[in-house]
Amino acid sequence: MWLEILLAWVLGFAVYYWFTTRDKEETLPLEDGWWGPGARPSAAEDQSIRPFKVETSDDEINDLHQRIDRFRWTPPLEGSRFHYGFNSSYLKKVLSYWRNDFDWRKQVELLNQYPHFKTTIEGLDIHFIHVKPPHVPTGCSPKPLLMVHGWPGSFYEFYKIIPLLTDPKSHGLSEEHIFEVICPSIPGYGFSQASSKKGLNSVATARIFYKLMLRLGFRKFYIQGGDWGSLICTNMAQLVPSHVKGLHLNMALVLRNFQMLTLLLGRRLGGLLGYTERDMELLLPAKEKIFYSLVRESGYMHIQATKPDTVGCALNDSPVGLAAYILEKFSTWTDSSFRDLEDGGLERKFTLDELLTNIMLYWTTGSIVSSQRFYKENMGQGLMVHKHERMKVFVPTGFAAFPSELMHIPEKWMRSKYPQLLSYSYMAGGGHFAAFEEPRLLAQDIRKFVAMVERQ
Repeated sequence: MWLEILLAWVLGFAVYYWFTTRDKEETLPLEDGWWGPGARPSAAEDQSIRPFKVETSDDEINDLHQRIDRFRWTPPLEGSRFHYGFNSSYLKKVLSYWRNDFDWRKQVELLNQYPHFKTTIEGLDIHFIHVKPPHVPTGCSPKPLLMVHGWPGSFYEFYKIIPLLTDPKSHGLSEEHIFEVICPSIPGYGFSQASSKKGLNSVATARIFYKLMLRLGFRKFYIQGGDWGSLICTNMAQLVPSHVKGLHLNMALVLRNFQMLTLLLGRRLGGLLGYTERDMELLLPAKEKIFYSLVRESGYMHIQATKPDTVGCALNDSPVGLAAYILEKFSTWTDSSFRDLEDGGLERKFTLDELLTNIMLYWTTGSIVSSQRFYKENMGQGLMVHKHERMKVFVPTGFAAFPSELMHIPEKWMRSKYPQLLSYSYMAGGGHFAAFEEPRLLAQDIRKFVAMVERQ
């Protein structure tokens, strides 16, 4: 009896939900902003694009080493593995490598293998890399693709996927679709200047990146993102849909109370509600795979969405604390089962050189505080309070569902926000940091999606 009552209630709510949320092709107002220090100058903004180079110094490296040497160690609880956070016994190994074997100068050379630039937009110096194909077949035009990172990542996450997109033939892929890749740093991350004013959120960032693409001469382009990048790219599609040829995501924020309620009906009625067997494998039991998982992995989010500067002061002063705080995410966000391992499984998917290079982009730029403020700007007023959160997206969309992402998003949920979903793929493996962890899988899915858009 109770099951029938619950089902009737859910179906009744579904009818109401359908009538009240029917497709409305809205766009966000483009507006404008100024995020630099002081008042906006009366003179026109310098729109030049300036070459930039990553650099380091002996003083920078010596200071890092001295701080690592002064680390005060706290022993972990017996058998705690990664259940209490970053295991401090394994941290000793990471620090030994960082202090004695990690070659930052060599990694700086690696970072500079792609062309870096800066340009001033809305009062901020915006950093980006711009990688063009080494050769383009006759009769083929490279497709501009903007790729946006998240937290605690950086533009460096895309270094392994870029050659698969710009030079596919050299990596055993078809030359049918070749890309010109632009990877900017979110304002306040890495080499992009941080805002001096409150309010720089994902919509403002989307507008800044749209202006960047126009400044580079691109009127229509593809966009791709995960984590914050997925929201920024979604906002770009909501701001300027006529300029976005296609939107590809490997994470999406589409959770609704009604959708969560349908999961309470479990496997028994999941098929009738539009869920596949694979969806149910990744979502059920909901208590463990959604509720407990989100509580376990979202403590940092509450801190950063409320008082980011407090913890930021500690992290900006201690490279060891910064590394533990960030690298823990590269453990359990890559695979939640890694919390059962003494080393957090970090070196199963990444090298220490790769992980520490990303850490150094936060450490050497002193950008951890400003990167965390992005949570406050986007979530500090609450959830579902911004217009874009209630709007749908009306551009061709592709989605790559990686099985170890923090939360699985079924195709059914995706279509509720992205009605023009052309491609939905259950990926063979991988987690939150898709481009960094599974570059080939992600590149293949991007290429598949773009091929579908181009055929339309």
